[in-house]
Amino acid sequence: MVLKIQRLLGITMILLSQRRVNAQTLADKFEVSLRTIYRDLETINTAGIPIVSYTGQEGGYEIMEQFRIDRQIVTFDDLQSILIALKGVQASLDDQEMDGLLTKIKALVARSEQHQMEEVGENLIFDTNLWHNGGIKDKSILTSLRQASKNRSVASFLYTNTEGSGEQREVEPIGLAWKGYAWYLYAYCRLREDYRTFRLSRISGLRIHMEHFPHRGVRMEELDARWGNQETGPVVPVLLRFRPRLRVRVEEAFGMDNIEVESDGSLLVRASYPDNHWMYDMILGYGPDVRVVEPAHVAEKIQSLAEQMVNVYKAERINRG
Repeated sequence: MVLKIQRLLGITMILLSQRRVNAQTLADKFEVSLRTIYRDLETINTAGIPIVSYTGQEGGYEIMEQFRIDRQIVTFDDLQSILIALKGVQASLDDQEMDGLLTKIKALVARSEQHQMEEVGENLIFDTNLWHNGGIKDKSILTSLRQASKNRSVASFLYTNTEGSGEQREVEPIGLAWKGYAWYLYAYCRLREDYRTFRLSRISGLRIHMEHFPHRGVRMEELDARWGNQETGPVVPVLLRFRPRLRVRVEEAFGMDNIEVESDGSLLVRASYPDNHWMYDMILGYGPDVRVVEPAHVAEKIQSLAEQMVNVYKAERINRG
C-alpha cells in the first residue's frame, strides 16, 4: 500500500510538472505494467485530480489546465530560487532522489509560470563543479559517502594530507559540507579517536563496509560550529604590500575595507591568519608581486621557501649540464 501511494504521488507530480506524458513512459519510470498505470490514473482521477487523455501520435495523459496544487505563501520567485539551488546540488550529487525532489518542486509551478520561466531563462546559476569537469571523481565519492552517512555505514579510504603523505583511515561518516570551493566529509575517525574533516579530492580507494555504527549523539551542525571557532595554528597579523597591477585580484581576495592604496599605486593589506602552511602557500601564490612588510619571521620564512624553490631549479640545471 505504501509503495502504491508513493507511486500515485509520483505520477501526480510528473503530470503537474509536464505538459503531457504517455502511459508507457510512466510504466517504464515506475517499473510497473501498463495495466497498473491505467488503474493508477483512474484512482488519481477519482480522487478529484482531473486527468484528460489524448489519442494519436502526440497523445498521452495530462492534468486539466485549470488545475494545480495550491502552493499557499510560496511565490513564483521563491520556487525559482529553490529550483536554482536544487539544480546546483544535483549537478554534484547526480542522485535519483534529487531528481524526484526537483520534479515535485516543479509541480508547484503553474503551467503559465512554467512558460514564463522558460521564456526568461536562468538569471542565476549555482554549480559546484569546475569548468574543466575536475569534479567527476569527487561526484562518485560524494554519492557513495552521502549514502554511507544516511545508512550509518563504516567507510575506509587512503587519505593524503597537504604534505603529500597518505594514511589509511576508517571512519564513521556523519555528513558532507561544501566549504568555499571544495567538498568535505565530516566523520568520526577511528584512527584518531576523534571527529575530523576530510577533503574529498584527497580521498582514494574508498570502500563502504557492511558494518553499521551507532549514532554518537553529535550532530553535523555542532561540529561545524566547533571547527568554525577554532584556528589551525596561532594567529598572526601580517602586513602585505602588493604591486599596483594586482589591484583587481587583491580587491577580490581581501576586500576594499582591508586595503590601503599608497601614492605610487601599491596596495597595503592588513590581515590575520593562522601561522601555518596555508598562509605561506597563499602568499607565495602571488609570486614577486607581493612583499611581506611585517612581521619579520613571516618575511624570513617566505624568503627561505623562495630560495628553496630557486635551488630546485638550479640543481636541475646542473644535472642537465
